[in-house]
Amino acid sequence: MSKRIAFLGLGHMGLPMAQRLRDAGHQLTGYDPMLVAREAAARRGIQVAASVREAVSGAEVVVTVLLTGQQVLAAYRGTPEEPGLLELAEPGTLFVESSTISVEDAQLAHRLAAAAGHRNIDAPMSGGVVGAEHGTLAFMVGGADADVADALPLLEAMGRRVVHCGASGLGQAAKVCNNMILGVSMIAVSEAFVLGERLGLDAQTLFDVVSNASGQCWAVTTNCPVPGPVPESPANRGFAPGFTSKLMAKDLALADHAVEFADVDAPLAALASALYRRFAEGPGGELDFSAIIDEIRANSGGGVAVPK
Repeated sequence: MSKRIAFLGLGHMGLPMAQRLRDAGHQLTGYDPMLVAREAAARRGIQVAASVREAVSGAEVVVTVLLTGQQVLAAYRGTPEEPGLLELAEPGTLFVESSTISVEDAQLAHRLAAAAGHRNIDAPMSGGVVGAEHGTLAFMVGGADADVADALPLLEAMGRRVVHCGASGLGQAAKVCNNMILGVSMIAVSEAFVLGERLGLDAQTLFDVVSNASGQCWAVTTNCPVPGPVPESPANRGFAPGFTSKLMAKDLALADHAVEFADVDAPLAALASALYRRFAEGPGGELDFSAIIDEIRANSGGGVAVPK
């Protein structure tokens, strides 16, 4: 059944997600504060609004894909000068919050939406730009059963797998745990490939072993950080994102916060967060997060330790 959808946030992830919804037959209007993003969306056939008010007018569903919890809450609340989404939306609108934000911010967004007479679920996703383009994202969803069921056809239009993780905020809880694993594993994979280089091991050979052995993981088989073995990996495109190192640093900071809140001993997560934070402060911040291998390589000795 076709829905009237306002889609806010037309960046690297949001634009292909919006296009998937449009292609599924929904009446979609997009908006992004960045002119370049609006122009890119228009070139891909998305109906683009000139303002948030125009985008939300008449919408049954509002999907947000923003960068931070602060941005999400500001968009919901508005300002004294400009009404927010919760005021602009029709009563009973379903808000699908697909940004990656803290559990606390997701729960606060849910309470604000409920107080304003709306429905809200948190539905962060995994799979990167490639997953968004191909419609193979995985969504981790928190919210009431009926609201998740209402959103399910939309999520399935954008992704391959939807997991209802529980009450409000637990989609974000699952996402922060997933990305903590991803950040740590990408560093481990990068260290292993640099070690292989230093020991004289060919990258393709190491890939052939690891991708079929106990070291196999997504960071190897999909986002391999060296050129060659996985043709679609960012390493074969100059580390064009994808999912940037700056965003990984942000997500690992969310993990730091969650670890502290839950009083969990997680030293590897803390080390990964510190490494990505340093890397993201420089030019590497705009590269795919697999470019962390360059940081590891730069801090390693030169030459080959074992003759070929």
